[in-house]
Amino acid sequence: MISRRAFLKSSCIGLFGINLIGGIPSFLAEAVAQEKLRALYSKKKVLVCIFQRGAMDGLMAVTPFEDTFLQTARPDLFISPVKNANSVSSIDLDGRFGLHPSMKSFERYFRDNRLAIVHGIGSPNTTRSHFDAQDYMESGTPFSKNTSSGWLNRAVGLSGHDAITPFSAVSMTSALPRSLYGEHEALAIQDLKNFKLQNSGIALNQTGKSFEELYDQTSNDLLKETGKDSFEAMKLLQSDLIKNYKPANQVEYPNSNLGKSLKQIAQLIKLDIGLEVAFTESTGWDTHYNQGASTGIFARNVDDLSKSMISFWEDLEAYQDHVVVMTMTEFGRTVHQNGTKGTDHGRASCNFILGNAVDGGKVHGDVPVLAKENLEDGRDLPVTTDFRSVFSNVAQEHLGISSKSELFPDFNGLESRIIRV
Repeated sequence: MISRRAFLKSSCIGLFGINLIGGIPSFLAEAVAQEKLRALYSKKKVLVCIFQRGAMDGLMAVTPFEDTFLQTARPDLFISPVKNANSVSSIDLDGRFGLHPSMKSFERYFRDNRLAIVHGIGSPNTTRSHFDAQDYMESGTPFSKNTSSGWLNRAVGLSGHDAITPFSAVSMTSALPRSLYGEHEALAIQDLKNFKLQNSGIALNQTGKSFEELYDQTSNDLLKETGKDSFEAMKLLQSDLIKNYKPANQVEYPNSNLGKSLKQIAQLIKLDIGLEVAFTESTGWDTHYNQGASTGIFARNVDDLSKSMISFWEDLEAYQDHVVVMTMTEFGRTVHQNGTKGTDHGRASCNFILGNAVDGGKVHGDVPVLAKENLEDGRDLPVTTDFRSVFSNVAQEHLGISSKSELFPDFNGLESRIIRV
């Protein structure tokens, strides 16, 4: 008997890789399908995670600008909140930390207490390998390479929702990320307009059959487990609701991979098809060379990150109370700039959490004076907040997960209080 996992994957190819009998569903069928799905899945809590791959320089994104040791360590990279004729100033958040000027989109939400920043966040594992650090963060087990599941996949399983939908966990990437590996269904979708999954055996031999015929081939047991409402959700993804989507509030997303991904996540949320966890990524943060200060590689990256996140947030309108957006990056950068006006692999960085229930308007965490004796290995911002303390608080308070020990095995530390209760 075909497994549920194999069928769901193959049925997605069957739906989007061949022509449907009867063509695209009419607007009436779409409306009926949406109302049925809303009755099951409407207004679920959604956690959206953005992985900044390459290791973001947290000291440049959110700078302790009064630290004279940092000013001396970064003569070409340091940005002051004091503006003069020859420079662009950072945004003074609280008298100690300055937000990079290219992240101005964030300022309003920080002032409105809906954006929180955690500084000094990172992994207790001291590796400076991108691959290993990302793997540890996505598995949620920083001292074990043998963990088969990712923490976001476990979060879906621990959320306690009975309604079955293939869209509970979706990654807007070409391949499933490590954080969504596991026993619970998760999809990797690069483009909603051309949704298909690769490497599934059945559909490759079924190219002459319609989606409904593939569905009818399954067993009664599978039908009982999955339900036709899940397939109604799949049909909506090739309807005019996707093709003709217009963001709310005249929002214009950045024309970047991240902007496009978040726009599609917004569509999935508004379709009310049971999304609980969404994942996407931003690349290009490995700034060893010519990092730039108010302009350059880093400035372009943070401009895209902040504008993409805020466009997504403003597009959500009535769904904002149900959504939290959280960034993550595998580690930070060295306190001192290097000889090529960049920064090398370090330890702690910072992350951003956006939501109406977030304890925002604050820079959480502990950043010591950056004198050499306070640095990890004499060179790096020390990790003072374990990433699991933040991730577990957000998952538990926002998604309603009660079992921290299952979500993050071997973590016995205190949780950060990022979500207000």
